[in-house]
Amino acid sequence: MSPTARALLALELIQASPGITAERLADKLGVSERAARRYVAILREAGIPIESTRGPFGGFTVGRGLRLPPLTFTATEALGLVMAVLDGHHAASDPTDLVGSALGKIIRALPAPVAAQAEAVRRAAAPAPDRAAARPDPDITTTLVQACSQRRRVRIGYRSEAGSERDFEVDPWSVVVRHGRWYLLCHSHSAGAVRTYRVDRVRSAAVLDAPFTPPPDLDPVAMLETNLSAGWEFEVEVIIEAPLPDAGRCLPRIMGTLEPVDPATTRLLGSTSNPQWYAEQLAVLPVPFRVVECPELRAAVLDIGQRMIAATRL
Repeated sequence: MSPTARALLALELIQASPGITAERLADKLGVSERAARRYVAILREAGIPIESTRGPFGGFTVGRGLRLPPLTFTATEALGLVMAVLDGHHAASDPTDLVGSALGKIIRALPAPVAAQAEAVRRAAAPAPDRAAARPDPDITTTLVQACSQRRRVRIGYRSEAGSERDFEVDPWSVVVRHGRWYLLCHSHSAGAVRTYRVDRVRSAAVLDAPFTPPPDLDPVAMLETNLSAGWEFEVEVIIEAPLPDAGRCLPRIMGTLEPVDPATTRLLGSTSNPQWYAEQLAVLPVPFRVVECPELRAAVLDIGQRMIAATRL
């Protein structure tokens, strides 16, 4: 192997294992530790920012400002990447789409034989759209993610499913992707409580100077599941004629909080911006239930019931 090839291999190893020591680098390269340091020096002379830290926990890392070298994928890796992108973003085969354009750049950087196979899969695949998925605006999503990282308060303009628009100041704790949808888990200062907002419904986002501290030991996914049913326009209370364990198996957690009324009855407490959707979820219950609170939900349940009755008429 030529010195240039070894230097490039050293760069690949440092990128793959940030903090790698000179001893480990030498072992991976099959050379002496002195030679490994010489290859690092070659990289630095070429303008590649290789940083080193002394001490028992020190090692080599690639600094900021490095231009990516040509991408090197095996055929299997390239096809797997194309398939994953198509599975998650169904417009990725369109070169005018944001993700499609990025995928095209990756394919053009591949060796010709590998690129040909990847492009064939990209053009031939006809993925069925996930109608439940919602693509948020990339700029707004980036702003929210950066605010989460920097722990800065954000003012967001939000449009609910019902079409009402409001502005909120929130402490953005985390952005969570769940079943094709992006959610902002945050503390809302106007509500004084934890809230979950769909990122695709955020119309604007401005980072403020006010800092915040997220809860210790925050589990974003678990908290998201718990709070998806909180803070919507219509407060809901439903009595379900089933024990708590049975009701819990029939309803997703996003419906709200379940609590026992007695050994044979369960109360569901939640909220929704879409009473029709909420009624459709309740309709799958194999036991009787009663809407105690929310006239809009009661009307939606009545509408579904009348349609079911009408479907039985000859």
